[in-house]
Amino acid sequence: MAETKIFAGPRVRRIRNGLSLTQTAMAEALGISPSYLNLIERNQRPLTVQLLLKLAAVYQIDLAELRGPASDSLGELRAVFADPLLAGELPGDQELIEIAEAAPNAAIGLIKLYRAYQEQGSRLRDLTRLLSGQEQAAALSGARLPMDEVREIFENRPYHFAGLDAAAEAFHQRLAPGEDLQAALKDWLRRDHGLAVRILPIHVMPDLRRRFDRHSLRLFLSERLSAEDQLCEVAMEAAHFAMPEALAEALDALPLTSGEARRIARFELARYAALALMMPYTAFLETCRRARFDIDLVRVRMRVSVEQAATRMVTLQRSGALGPRFFLMEIDHAGNRLRLRGATGFPHRAFGGGCVKLNVHATFAQPGQILVERAEMPGGACFLLVSRTADGPRSGYTERVRRTAFLLGCEVGQAAETTYASVDSAPLAAGPACRLCERQGCLARAEPPVTRPLGLDEMVGGLSVFDFQ
Repeated sequence: MAETKIFAGPRVRRIRNGLSLTQTAMAEALGISPSYLNLIERNQRPLTVQLLLKLAAVYQIDLAELRGPASDSLGELRAVFADPLLAGELPGDQELIEIAEAAPNAAIGLIKLYRAYQEQGSRLRDLTRLLSGQEQAAALSGARLPMDEVREIFENRPYHFAGLDAAAEAFHQRLAPGEDLQAALKDWLRRDHGLAVRILPIHVMPDLRRRFDRHSLRLFLSERLSAEDQLCEVAMEAAHFAMPEALAEALDALPLTSGEARRIARFELARYAALALMMPYTAFLETCRRARFDIDLVRVRMRVSVEQAATRMVTLQRSGALGPRFFLMEIDHAGNRLRLRGATGFPHRAFGGGCVKLNVHATFAQPGQILVERAEMPGGACFLLVSRTADGPRSGYTERVRRTAFLLGCEVGQAAETTYASVDSAPLAAGPACRLCERQGCLARAEPPVTRPLGLDEMVGGLSVFDFQ
């Protein structure tokens, strides 16, 4: 060690900044002058053996970190500058090493920007081929944006990941959090991984709900988030550290075709793992059964939000410990469907979810109130549906509240063990969507069915301009 000069100025600076120390304060603790520490941080002086030992003793620094590779991002930076557009800009790796060392966050930002540039170029090439009328149009008709690809996969497969549930339950048992899961997770992240969690005011982080600084190992959360959403974000971060193999296995099992789709799916799987950690499978199923799947009662007992409890109910499909085969739909004010999930896949054909007569649309006029109904579809299938609004992050007084509505449903035959099974109102005559519904005389019809010709007759006026015979 005495014969090797170690220049690790940027890393020393990151250690100092992470501890919120001035150069004067750190220099005094290390027994050197502030000017000498300044030279070290600018890589104009090497770290001596005595100074290395002092750093390790005073700040509990692992000396291997100061001698390790420049950055995990170095390989990705090489790939960026291997692009023909940039290949002639750098004569060697030295400047890349300096970027990765001195400005690691800027290096990550550059990598993300290049990744977005590549993905945007791919989309533009697809669009160009489509507009040019080439023969690839048929193939492109099946092409989807990465977000569309991920949505389709999650909508059409069971929303249950046995490996993630098992890993989350095992970690929860090891953690033994008692009554305060968030405090236990924060303590575990700090103790075992050196990661600190901070809540930032809105004016500091106005446009983000979370930001993880991988170099200073700090997770920043917005104060806009409710306590339940803050817990979910902390649990997501803990899941990445505690169950990486289970997350990787679940991700590899999905038929994804692009890197961007994998990143989106990884986020969805991490959220699943977080909910599994907040509501371990066995304990959650027992709570649901005791409460007869009363969403409000379950969320109070599990200390989660109503949306989190409803989402978790969809996942109860463990072999030998099954819950009702729930499905879930989330919409916004305009009726856009934001999420579709199902215990066996969302029932597109049997239920559809596009009927405007469903109570899920009426909940916006009665926020916070649970509306229960039975809906009978044209084919005879009957569903029990529970609808309620869910508020998003807190907004300022000049902003409109971000409010969505979710519908939790199951076939009537699956609803016997729920508290909502006693609803005695007449079934709603619903349809999968106007285009696919052949119910005549429907006041809510907004589009003609594709399966029937319109019965246009200037001598007869029906209840809708789209009436048919």
